[in-house]
Amino acid sequence: MVRLNELGEIVEQEWQRAVAMRREIDMDVFVVMPNHLHAIVMMTDANHVGAHGRAPLHNASDETRLHRPPRSLGSFIAAFKAASTRKVNVLRGTPGERFWQRNYYERIIRNERELYAVREYVTHNPLAWDSDPERPATEATIA
Repeated sequence: MVRLNELGEIVEQEWQRAVAMRREIDMDVFVVMPNHLHAIVMMTDANHVGAHGRAPLHNASDETRLHRPPRSLGSFIAAFKAASTRKVNVLRGTPGERFWQRNYYERIIRNERELYAVREYVTHNPLAWDSDPERPATEATIA
């Protein structure tokens, strides 16, 4: 079982808050890991599913920034990351610092069998943390 530190608690609270604010998103299972988040969200409006793979760089000019459609998965994730980053930076006293990696990984779950398998993966992922190849060498984590 992963025990969240203060940063992890911020991430969990902001995730739940972000989902609650969006009518087009239904939350399924989620878990805050020490250096990332796994979640299943269900988009209730098929017109807003999907994201672009070229999110704007931090220093991109206004002309080169890509537009995230309102109520899209991309705008949901961006808003969640921004809100949680602000609160984490207040706690750490690090205004303007990056907290999340750029972009995110998405997968469309097409049937009940896949949904069950992904739910199992998400809920059991913390048990595999000690052998996770993405585990950072330092323990600067959110859990």
